Amino acid sequence: MAETFAATLDVRPLPPREKHLRIHRTFAGLQPGTAMLLINDHDPKPLYYEFQAERSGQFEWTYVERGPEVWQVRIAKQVAP
Repeated sequence: MAETFAATLDVRPLPPREKHLRIHRTFAGLQPGTAMLLINDHDPKPLYYEFQAERSGQFEWTYVERGPEVWQVRIAKQVAP
């Protein structure tokens, strides 16, 4: 059964300067225990490190598709302990 995402965000058509801001805003709007699907045209590994630095312990990062042309990442908001 396919997972239902609280948000699906395809950042491929966005200007680079808007991508991370839009992703962080979408994540901030998630309810704890839900997830978003991020779709990008390259590996968003720098974004992962940004999340690690700013939101350590608040998210779960799972690759759904790993290129070469499309990357999809499930980013879940953790439930606070």
